[in-house]
Amino acid sequence: MDFFTYPWHLYLMALVYITAGILHFLMPKMYMRILPAYLPGHQFLVNFSGVVEIALGIGLFFEESQNWALFGIMAMLTFFLPVHFHMLYDKRASMELPKWALLLRIPLQFALMYWAYSYVS
Repeated sequence: MDFFTYPWHLYLMALVYITAGILHFLMPKMYMRILPAYLPGHQFLVNFSGVVEIALGIGLFFEESQNWALFGIMAMLTFFLPVHFHMLYDKRASMELPKWALLLRIPLQFALMYWAYSYVS
């Protein structure tokens, strides 16, 4: 397998998701704090989403799993949308970020979904 088969920005995407997944294990309290109270099992959700992000990022490196990983990333980002809205309305979950930054995170989710979609073959 030629490792540099894909454009550099696909590798960047993979590293973004792998890094984000690792951060779930390095900073779990931050991730638990942004989850809405109506979701059960915050620790499980943080660990599970971290594993999923790492797996999807790794999946981008292989032709056999790339499309599955891309669709998985789009689905994952869709499931994360309620968290971003929760951060807008819950002061503790907002992590003291300015309102404009919290608002910007919502269209950023859609931009990340489009970025993933742009690689689907």
